[in-house]
Amino acid sequence: MRAAWIGLGVMGFPMAGHLVTRGGVDVTVYNRTAAKAETWAGTFKGRAAATPAAAAEDADFVFACVGNDDDLRQVTIGDDGAFHAMKRGAVFVDHTTASATVARELHATAAARGLGFVDAPVSGGQAGAENGVLTVMCGGTPEDYARAEPLIAYFSRMRKLLGPPGSGQLAKMVNQIAIAGLVQGLAEAVNFGMKAGLDMEAVVEVISKGAAGSWQMENRHKTMIQGKFDFGFAADWMRKDLGICLDESRRNGAPLPVTALVDQFYAEVQKLGGGRWDTSSLIARFQNLDRAK
Repeated sequence: MRAAWIGLGVMGFPMAGHLVTRGGVDVTVYNRTAAKAETWAGTFKGRAAATPAAAAEDADFVFACVGNDDDLRQVTIGDDGAFHAMKRGAVFVDHTTASATVARELHATAAARGLGFVDAPVSGGQAGAENGVLTVMCGGTPEDYARAEPLIAYFSRMRKLLGPPGSGQLAKMVNQIAIAGLVQGLAEAVNFGMKAGLDMEAVVEVISKGAAGSWQMENRHKTMIQGKFDFGFAADWMRKDLGICLDESRRNGAPLPVTALVDQFYAEVQKLGGGRWDTSSLIARFQNLDRAK
């Protein structure tokens, strides 16, 4: 089994590694910063390629985890893109959080070339990638998914085909919409409790076992209380994702009033210099508002 991996950021680097360490897959990698690819190759005894096309040559599967729609188009159909070198019957699996539009577009392009394509954005953050326990939301044909699923399993604990091309990206939008509201609610609750003079560690210990409990509460209340925001998914990335959600909502007519509001709150976090802070930094807005009074 031969695979290629394009994009070795905080998610892609360990995900590609699991293909080797858990699956014994022969992996060639490409990264825009060549030194990162060389580091990966040295760590996992794989190979680094100079272009996406060179990485994809002779691969049975090509995986990607890049930044956005434009990056994805560049590494697939751009100059030296993977689609130009992939052999007929190979499957491209895209773990980028991108639009459903580009997923459908690239699926059609891949099909015309005799290639498979699965859009497969992930949830679980850097820790989930490093521990190989991601959740993967997939769109594509049942045949392409069935072929890719055993490899996706090497870095995930939950994966599922949710419909035709683009369905994985749409499901990821649902995920991000739900998270945005939860994080804002948690930020308001923690700030309220601190203003009221409560011991919020003790309060969360109690309420997290009831109806208010969530992954966000369990994993992000301490960072909010301590004002430390270096533990996960960045505000810049969340704004990118929420922008995709809002664009799609304008197409399908689903109102997203809370999502739109939280997107603007993250814009305020960016203005505070917190673009690289994690999503729990929404609480920093309240501290800034207090200082402005």
